[in-house]
Amino acid sequence: MLFYTVMKPLVQVALRVFFRRIEIRHRERLNQPGPLLFAGNHPNTLMDPLLTAIQTRQPVAFLAKSTFFVNPVVRAIMQSGNSIPIYRRQDAEVGGAPATPEQVAAQNEAVFGRCYDYLDHGGTIMIFPEGTSVSERRLRPLKTGAARIALGAEARHDFKLGLKVVPIATNYFDPSRFRSDVLLNVAPPIRVADYAAAYAQDPEAAADQLTDAIREALERRLVITRDAAEDAFVQQVERTFGSHLNPDDDPNTLYDNFQLSQTLLQALAWFEQHAPTRLVAMRLQFQTYLEDLRRHHLTDEALEGQRRGTFAGLLNLFFGAPVWLYGVLNNYLPYILPSLIAKRATKDVEFVAPIMLVVGMITFPLAYALQAAAVQHYLTHDWRLTALYVLSLPLTGFYALSYWNTLSARLERLRVLRFFRATPALGEELLKRRAGLVQHLEEARKEYLAGRANT
Repeated sequence: MLFYTVMKPLVQVALRVFFRRIEIRHRERLNQPGPLLFAGNHPNTLMDPLLTAIQTRQPVAFLAKSTFFVNPVVRAIMQSGNSIPIYRRQDAEVGGAPATPEQVAAQNEAVFGRCYDYLDHGGTIMIFPEGTSVSERRLRPLKTGAARIALGAEARHDFKLGLKVVPIATNYFDPSRFRSDVLLNVAPPIRVADYAAAYAQDPEAAADQLTDAIREALERRLVITRDAAEDAFVQQVERTFGSHLNPDDDPNTLYDNFQLSQTLLQALAWFEQHAPTRLVAMRLQFQTYLEDLRRHHLTDEALEGQRRGTFAGLLNLFFGAPVWLYGVLNNYLPYILPSLIAKRATKDVEFVAPIMLVVGMITFPLAYALQAAAVQHYLTHDWRLTALYVLSLPLTGFYALSYWNTLSARLERLRVLRFFRATPALGEELLKRRAGLVQHLEEARKEYLAGRANT
């Protein structure tokens, strides 16, 4: 239980730093009386269970694939985090040789027994029924393990245990990027006792039914694309014209962005069925516009906001430069090391963020401790001044990030202004094409809403 006594507060801080915003929809469903079985999608390896664990008051035991327990160091970390190994046929070994199906079944029966005991005492377990972690906006076929554990635990108590399955849909807006957003969309609990009759008739069929209920709950609360091309197109539309398609967007919530993504995917499917030729033409027009922007080293945001910016904004940039420089000098090394190490350690996108998080939990405290020791020894000789210095490090670090984003946006707008001065005709043409795209999207939105209302 080391994670919950020592590590959980540190992980809470680390995740709050790593993500710009963590939004939980229906948080109360995570903290209802147990026993509970959390069932979630699994796009981002270690981040998925950690994001759930920091939101719950009760300890959560996690089922993780057995390969994580091979390395003794990783095994110690997993066990301290209350993790239970689950054995897959392709991974399991007995005495150094591949395990037989019977041996895998025996190993997992023992795992199921541990889960039953944990749930018997009102505990909470989290499992990822997809079985593997892949960074994509899709839900892969669910395995029946979660349902079998839930039904088995209830069957031991003649379906009077009161176990509930809580599907948790985790939506990342950019899973491998520092200071991105994440939405945990928690579904209503599923009462396992409702499947008692089905279990009495056919336990396997009951497991399939409960698995289908989990899958349906997750699908309704996830952004799900059919393939990489569709995902890329929808994200491009969101980034480029999201503010026009969702004018009532509440900046204080991520749920509006989630709804926009779902609506765009539904509209795409509707136009493929009802107006495929028009859809192809719009996609081609949109892709051509983006390619022209890239060819001229411009961005749509800068093109739209070329006249934005005030004298006060310039003053803020000017007077904020020393604070930005101070923040960069004191934070650059611990900030850049996690990214460099993650890129060298893996090429799998779903492992980048966890590696950055873990390395950052080491580099920042270590760097701050060394800097504090040096300042105390060579400069201040006063712990109060040293404490103020240490307090300034994270504050100016966050300021440096914000300053750089503001400066980058202004530099992009200046590039647009230079482009318009050098080639005014091309600039006006891009603006007209952009306005035409916005008009076509608005017309398509109205047509889709009218068509959906008539069906």
